[in-house]
Amino acid sequence: MWDFSIGRSFSLLLQTLPFILLRIAVYFGAALAYILVTALGAGLGWGIGALGTDGFRAGATFGGGAIGFGAVALVMYWLREYILYMVKAGHVAVLVELIDDRPLPEGRGQIAHAQTIVRARFAEASVLFAVDQLIKGVLRAITGLIRGVFTVLPIPGVRQLVTILRAFLRIAVGFIDEVILAYAIRTGATDPWASARTALVLYGQNYRPMLRNAAWITVFVYGMAAVLFFVMLAPAAVLANAVPGTWSALGVVFAIILAWAVKAAVLEPLAVTCLMQAYFRAIDGQNPDPEWEARLEQMSGKFRELKDKALARGAPSDIRGARTQA
Repeated sequence: MWDFSIGRSFSLLLQTLPFILLRIAVYFGAALAYILVTALGAGLGWGIGALGTDGFRAGATFGGGAIGFGAVALVMYWLREYILYMVKAGHVAVLVELIDDRPLPEGRGQIAHAQTIVRARFAEASVLFAVDQLIKGVLRAITGLIRGVFTVLPIPGVRQLVTILRAFLRIAVGFIDEVILAYAIRTGATDPWASARTALVLYGQNYRPMLRNAAWITVFVYGMAAVLFFVMLAPAAVLANAVPGTWSALGVVFAIILAWAVKAAVLEPLAVTCLMQAYFRAIDGQNPDPEWEARLEQMSGKFRELKDKALARGAPSDIRGARTQA
C-alpha cells in the first residue's frame, strides 16, 4: 500500500527535536504575526471608521484587517528563500544522516551541522531557491502524465475527474521537491543542478509508486490539518472577539492560520520523512534511464534549464553512468 514507516518517521523526527523547535518558533511566530498585525489593522480601521456611518466603519475594519494580513504575507514571501535554506533544507540534511544511520558529530549543534552540509551543497540561499523552483516545474510536468492518460479514456465526466485529480496531485507533489533536494545531500553532490537533474530522472522512472505514496501521506497530513482546524476554532474565536468590531469570519481565518502553523512545523516534515524513505527505497541500485531523460527534456522546459545550468558547471550531458547510493 505504501513504502514507508510512519512509526520510523516519528522516531526520526524526535531525533531532530532542535529543528522541530526551530520550525515551531518560525511558523508559530509567523502565525502570531498574522494574527496580531491583522488584528491591529482591523482595530485601526475600526477607529477610523468611527468618523463615518456604520457601513463605512465595517468596511474600514475589514480593509484594515486585510491590509495587515497582506503586509505579513508580503514579509513571508520575501523570507521564503531564507526559510527554505535555513529551516527546510537544514532539517532534510539531518534527516538524511539519520535515515542512513550516520551518527551526528558530537560537540556540535544539530542546526550548525546541518547548515554546514547545506552550504557545501548549495552555496547560497538564492541557488537553492532557484534549483527548488525548477524542480517544482519538472514535477508538475511529470504529474501531467497521469492527467494525459485520463483525458483519452471514454469515461463520462472525465474532465471533472481530471480537474479534481490534478488539484489533489498538485498538493501531493508539494512535498516531493524536498525529497529531490535530499538526493543531493545524500550523494554528496557539489553541483546542485546536475544532482537535481539526476534525481528527477530517477523520480520520473518511479513516478507511479512515488505518487501513490505521496497520495497516502497527503490524505493523512491534510486530514490531520482539518482536525487541527476544528480544534483551533475555539481559541481562534477568543482571539477574534478581542478585535474591535470583529466579524465571525475572522475567527475562521485565525483558526486556519493556527492549523497551518502546526502543519508546517510538524506535519510537513513528517510527510517529507515518509517520502524520503519511499524514494530512497524505490531508486536503490537503479541507474537513471536515458529514455526518461529524453522524455523529460521533451516535456519540460524547466528540465532543459537544469541541464543547461549543469552543462555550464561542466557536468556531463549524459547521466546514464550515474548510480544511486545504496
